[in-house]
Parts: sequence; C-alpha cells; structure tokens
Amino acid sequence: MSFLSKLLFKNKTQEIAAAGSDSILIKGEELKRSVNEVFGRSLFVRLVDSGSCNACENELAALSNPYYDLERFGIKFVASPKHADVLIITGCVTRNMLNPMLKTYENIPSPKFVITAGDCPETGGPFKDSYSVCGPVSKYLNIAVHIKGCPPEPETIISGFLKFMDILKASYRNTENTSIKMPNKIINVP
Repeated sequence: MSFLSKLLFKNKTQEIAAAGSDSILIKGEELKRSVNEVFGRSLFVRLVDSGSCNACENELAALSNPYYDLERFGIKFVASPKHADVLIITGCVTRNMLNPMLKTYENIPSPKFVITAGDCPETGGPFKDSYSVCGPVSKYLNIAVHIKGCPPEPETIISGFLKFMDILKASYRNTENTSIKMPNKIINVP
C-alpha cells in the first residue's frame, strides 16, 4: 500500500469514528451513571449462544473494541455464570443447547435477569420450523429485554442495556430497596 493510500485510508477511518462517537458517548455516559446507581459497580454479563449463526456474537464482540469500549461504561463480559448479573442469549434454542442454557441460568446468582439479542431467540429466525429447534427463549425463561435485529448493531445493543437499566431503576425505586422485580412482559428494543 502506498503512502498516499495509507494517508487517505487513515483520514477516512478518523471521519467514520468521529461521526458516530457523540451518540455513543452520550448513551454510554448515561449507561455508566445507571449502572453505578443500581449496582454501585460494573454490570457483569454472561453470554450464551443457544444455536446462532454467530452474527449476534460478532456484534457483541464489537462492543469490546476501542471504538465502542463497553467496559468504560461499566459493563463487563464474564466467563462464569456465577459472577454474572445478567444473561444474554443469542440464537434460536436448539435441542443441544437447551440444557446448557438452563444450567447457565441456574448458576447465575439471584436476582436473575435475561436479555435476548437478535431475532432468533424471539422467533427462531429461519430455523424456527426445524426439528432441532425447541422454540423461543421465552418458553423456558423470563426475558427482561429483547434487542431486535438480525443482527442488532452495537449501538442498538447499548440502547438495550440502557432500557434494561431503566427498568431496574424503576423497579428498584418502587420496591424501596428491598428487592428488584422484572415486569412480566418483554420490553422490545427496536
């Protein structure tokens, strides 16, 4: 690659980063305030792929790159469900992943929260009529927030976390700090 090509590419990258950063920073700072208000520390998230095409996981992984850097806003992905506050589920629920998904949920300390990301956990996506798909996640677990999209963009996922934190804050205020309860209906994030 020539010097001129490198220079042109570098400037394009900076323009792209500058264009979306204000919106992300505003949402991120609001998210950080909400997480600190409810948890007093970071929000720990465990991801379970219950049978997806990996597009949603790629978008969730993008949240840890330098552009989005979700950890600076107080959200960290953890490897163990025993350390998690929230379970994010992607993909349609396949027969092979049903028990691991349920065991992961069981190992999350109470109160337990579930967020689904992508269209497959809600509808089954293109695989819904397959013999290997057991149905939507809501058939097995109570879902707090569903983040729509195939796959949802990282900024939409951040909006989903914001919506989740708004629900927690409202519930936390209504119960006068005794316990947190999730609503019975699923909140969809467009």
